[in-house]
Amino acid sequence: MEYKVGEKIEIEITDISNEGMGVGKHNGFTFFIEGCTIGDKVLFEIIKVKKNFGIGKTIEIIQPSPYRQEPACEYFHQCDGCELQDLKYEKQLELKKDLVINNLERIGRIKDVSVRDTIGMDYLYRYRNKGEFKVGKAYEIGYYKRGSHEIYPIDRSIIQKETADIVIRYIKEYMKKYKVEGYDRKSKKGVIKNLIVRTNRYNQVMVILVTISERLPYKKELIDMLINQKEVQVVSIYQNINKKDTSVILGPKDIKLYGEDRLIDYIGEYKFLISPKSFFQVNPIQTEILYDKVVEYLNLTGNETVADLYCGIGTISLYISKYARKVYGVEVVKEAIEDAYENKRLNGVDNVEFILGKSEDILPQLNDKGIKIDAIVVDPPRKGLDKLLIDSILEANPEKIVYVSCNPSTLARDLGYLVEEGYRVVEVQPVDMFPQTAHVETVVLMSRK
Repeated sequence: MEYKVGEKIEIEITDISNEGMGVGKHNGFTFFIEGCTIGDKVLFEIIKVKKNFGIGKTIEIIQPSPYRQEPACEYFHQCDGCELQDLKYEKQLELKKDLVINNLERIGRIKDVSVRDTIGMDYLYRYRNKGEFKVGKAYEIGYYKRGSHEIYPIDRSIIQKETADIVIRYIKEYMKKYKVEGYDRKSKKGVIKNLIVRTNRYNQVMVILVTISERLPYKKELIDMLINQKEVQVVSIYQNINKKDTSVILGPKDIKLYGEDRLIDYIGEYKFLISPKSFFQVNPIQTEILYDKVVEYLNLTGNETVADLYCGIGTISLYISKYARKVYGVEVVKEAIEDAYENKRLNGVDNVEFILGKSEDILPQLNDKGIKIDAIVVDPPRKGLDKLLIDSILEANPEKIVYVSCNPSTLARDLGYLVEEGYRVVEVQPVDMFPQTAHVETVVLMSRK
């Protein structure tokens, strides 16, 4: 059957995609549909047709899903920030487990493994310690509108800490008072492109303004406004320069305008220094649960040598250090390794060594030095593992591999490679790091067959 743009069809939504769109089939042809959730029966309009799938937009919900609930946020129907808010939380957790299973079976060809129920949260809001907001013309601050690159202005975000709401209000006040323009993504003109708000466990705040150039009018007035207000403790203010018009938020240059060089936050008993560009898990409650699962899966006796690949600023390396004889943290980003060594000194840990370089190069070097790696932890970006790194892991031949992933599809692909080469998947644990969204974090234990 040939489908055309503009055609209207009734369909039942049977799944949710990785991006939070409804998924349904019509005469065996798959459609991804905006504005609906699993269990809905909808009338939708086709807006795009590809070879193997189509994309549509809901016109009418003919029969609501039994899993539907009223979203807690007034911006839900326009904003693209929390696409599962209209789905009951028990169903969100079930959906995320199914997402992991489906990817393992479809992409990794891995079946009949133990995938545990998704570990959820008791309180589903205000969990993010880092807010990233778009800034546009007419002093708009918010997220993109669903399905577009048009900014939808907000005054608050219920998944961010309350501190982010307060900072948004003051930045808007500063922009309006001093006529500081946001960035117009069409004309490529303006001053401020993005706003980032980082908050630690003590509700201390780092504010980062991303600008198109080094020009930022009325800097002193901005600083005074932020540090003299009494609602939130701003301890650090940065300006980041990003001249490129891409989806990458931060540019290469940071200018400290005020306060501390870094924010200090915790995971469990460990302190970490966080700079503007540091990767640090955004959900502190679930991060501790996630890392405890890593420790459980490693099941170390204190005599093992562990390699932590893609170690970033050293969070996992330091967290597992007291259970191992030696930990090698490997990271290709120079600034992250510098922060990792600072964090090592900050916590008084002496059995962790951080190494700058590509993991696929460093692992063979450790082997050549006669260093036997008993276990490997990997926590890669969304693109997953490089094939060369998988080959290096296989050469190192560890007893155990613990894979932490934020992307079920690349996770499944990489596990498939490792299974083909002699490892088996022992257990899979999804963790809900991002309630109200379609994203899921997963921890996997693998061992040699």
